[in-house]
Amino acid sequence: MANSWESLIASWEPRMRKAFLEAVYQVRKSVDVAELARLLEAGRIDDAVRAVGLDPGKFRAMNSTLAAAYEAGGIAAMAGIPTLVVPAGYRLNIDFNVRNLRAEEWLRTYSAQMIREITESQRAMIRDVLVKGMEEGRGPRDVAGDLLGRFNRRTGQREHGLIGLTQTQVEWARNYARELATGDPAALSRKMRDAKFDGIIRRAIAEKRGLTKAEALPIFRAYLHRALRVRAETIARTEMLASFHAAQQESYQQAIDAGQITEAQVTKTWVSMKDDRVRFTHDEHGGLDGTTVPFSGVFISPRGGVLRYPGDKSAPLAETINCRCHLRFNVDFLAGLD
Repeated sequence: MANSWESLIASWEPRMRKAFLEAVYQVRKSVDVAELARLLEAGRIDDAVRAVGLDPGKFRAMNSTLAAAYEAGGIAAMAGIPTLVVPAGYRLNIDFNVRNLRAEEWLRTYSAQMIREITESQRAMIRDVLVKGMEEGRGPRDVAGDLLGRFNRRTGQREHGLIGLTQTQVEWARNYARELATGDPAALSRKMRDAKFDGIIRRAIAEKRGLTKAEALPIFRAYLHRALRVRAETIARTEMLASFHAAQQESYQQAIDAGQITEAQVTKTWVSMKDDRVRFTHDEHGGLDGTTVPFSGVFISPRGGVLRYPGDKSAPLAETINCRCHLRFNVDFLAGLD
């Protein structure tokens, strides 16, 4: 089951990455740069943030991808639930119903939460970038260009902008830019750098100088490109994991509701990937790995986090971001019998 769930997630992650990136490019492309610069020049920061236009509708493809993945996860989980042979001799085996009111409510609530979290974090990042840019005395058009990226006539997209990145990623990018400008060796330790430029950086360091603007620009743009990809991959992994496990839980609940199994017969076990990337709260050395709870039970992390399943959105981010764990559901038809 572990391999099948991992394969399912791997097949859907690229679709969610693409949906997120398409939303980012759409936001960047739809902004009126001249109007944004005018608002910045007038000191109207709040209006400038609104002018970026983080309309939830631009993230529609993410919602539809989440819904399709949820249904695919539910179908896959339902296929693994044992069928019940009733006294009359026929098998009771139901299909996953994505139109179930409970399933629809989960999708509606989760989709809204996902988009709200993305747009709210982007507004905070955008405001910070605009404020700092103007405080540094930079021109409004330059600040707007940093945020939105520069238009590439070949691709038809605004590229190498900050929209789409987290506030933390933007701060890392600022630090990287300073390291390049000053010839700081720390630039060579950045995980999201493109190593093909390391020779240029090393040469500048050896010459005890910072990189020129012409040298630094392609290096910095490559860093921004990679940072956005990392952001897209993190979102895709996190949202797909949560979606599939919520669908798995819902599948077993529907089977219980239909009488195919009883709740007393079902337990669930936390299973980690058992490698050096697993967070300590989820590993087999005192973490959640191998822990079994009743169907309606929850898992308690060593740090106190409460999770119904890996990727549970109600749990702290430290327990869910980039998690790769899964659940193994166990059905014991003899459980509860005298």
